[in-house]
Amino acid sequence: MNSATTAVAVQYRLKEWAEQIRECQNRPAGMSVIDWCASHGITKANYYYRLRRVRQVCLENLPPETPAQQIVPVTPCLLHQETQDDTDTRPGLSVSVNGLSIHVTESTPMPLLAAVLKVVRDAQ
Repeated sequence: MNSATTAVAVQYRLKEWAEQIRECQNRPAGMSVIDWCASHGITKANYYYRLRRVRQVCLENLPPETPAQQIVPVTPCLLHQETQDDTDTRPGLSVSVNGLSIHVTESTPMPLLAAVLKVVRDAQ
């Protein structure tokens, strides 16, 4: 048997085992795994071996995790330093915390505001 044939056979077997596992997990209430296995002609040890192999293959085929959100550095020249003379004439709410000012308007998306406030809270 060549490797391509072997790979197809393994995939077929794993699909068959996955279907058996689904059937066992949907067995009638009150029926034990041992009873289900006996009625399907497999041992309990063989069922758990198949369960472990199917889970292992599923985990190996999960897409890689997305990387954590990165913090984008901002150059100091883009930051606005507030002075006592600054007056914000835009309608909305200005919040200052630890020298950081945030101006919120009714068009500010709530997820953006929540994310910014979380960053400010965690930075303290």
